[in-house]
Amino acid sequence: MSTSTTTSSTTAPGVNWARNYAYSAGTLHRPTSLDELRAVVASTGRVRAVGTRHCFNDIADSPGDMVTLEDLPTEVEVDSAAGSARVSAATSYGVLAQRLQDSGVALATMASLPHISVAGGVSTATHGSGDGTQNLAGAVRAVELVTADGDVRRVERGDAEFPGSVVALGSLGIVTHLELDVLPTYAVRQDVYSGLSFEAFTANFDAVTSAAYSVSVYTNWIGSDTTQVWLKTRVSDSADAPTELFGARRASEPLHPLPEVDIRNATEQLGIPGPWHERLPHFRFSFAPSNGEELQVEYLVARENALGVIAALRDLGPSIAPLLHMCEIRTVAADDLWLSSAYQRDTVAFHFTYKQRQAEVIAAVAEVEAALAPFDVRPHWGKLFAASADRLASLYPRFDDMRALVASHDPGRKFANAYTDRIGLTHP
Repeated sequence: MSTSTTTSSTTAPGVNWARNYAYSAGTLHRPTSLDELRAVVASTGRVRAVGTRHCFNDIADSPGDMVTLEDLPTEVEVDSAAGSARVSAATSYGVLAQRLQDSGVALATMASLPHISVAGGVSTATHGSGDGTQNLAGAVRAVELVTADGDVRRVERGDAEFPGSVVALGSLGIVTHLELDVLPTYAVRQDVYSGLSFEAFTANFDAVTSAAYSVSVYTNWIGSDTTQVWLKTRVSDSADAPTELFGARRASEPLHPLPEVDIRNATEQLGIPGPWHERLPHFRFSFAPSNGEELQVEYLVARENALGVIAALRDLGPSIAPLLHMCEIRTVAADDLWLSSAYQRDTVAFHFTYKQRQAEVIAAVAEVEAALAPFDVRPHWGKLFAASADRLASLYPRFDDMRALVASHDPGRKFANAYTDRIGLTHP
């Protein structure tokens, strides 16, 4: 590799968004060009990339240096005829969505928070909701990354290594660009319902989750009713929404999933149609989230095991409810990406937003994972979990192939860290 000497600035890495983790790396590099990034990677012994810091564990940390791409140019190149868009890795989904909308195209799904970076969301298999909708990584056509020697590599859908190169947890290199599937823009309406009983929910589980293009069910796991149900309906599918949903009542005023949080932060409701990117997320991009007063945990389970998980969590309700802000239940369609939490199975996701009481939450995580062990739940890679390396390997049929792929592309462990060692993806 041949590049010019790096002139990127450096700072201390600091802490993550939730402030529950302080990065141990000595230096955070801030390159402003691809050549500077390549030089940083080639010249450092150990390095990891950090995005919007919305992970709740040490996945982005490094025993050497860290790098952020937020000072590189934002690039969004749309090819409407090909149904694709090439985007720079650090671009937020909120910025990407507006650029796509301006070009008359859209993404199939978005996560709850549009402020996260595209590379971060893809690399950890972050998702939205919808029985027929894959997670964010499912839209990827190609990945471009800087490898351990500072070269640039592109892996495309159809390549033998592609299924292991999308949800790669930062272990194959520093992702610089992603090429994504796009589709013609569409409008969505959002309606919120209250008072859906657990009895009605579990008896009509498939009908509830298929009641709209995207469905979210909220609960605190105590009482006989769920808290809220959010239906996001493509207007082309239906211009209206039911007045009730298996006994749940449609709200006549806007609601927030967390009663104590300002409703102005939530996206438009009451059935008012709007562009996809202003309805599919739960939170407005114009609202800049401050440091999060929360800790997040998520488990993803094969759809056929969802009712068993619901029953187990209701039993745990009295134990975990004092720590819990809210739990959200969503669905994700299966994909073929080796480390995707939806690999080869239609999935139901159980997302816990806990209060920022780390020691107590860690204890709760162990209790919940023990109770859910019979259901083979896969934890979200970027959130808190206790599962061992052996347990994780047993949950992913291609885990050994992924480990071999990482070893072949990074034999010098440039992108390894305590997290990748702990989950068994790399060896100390």
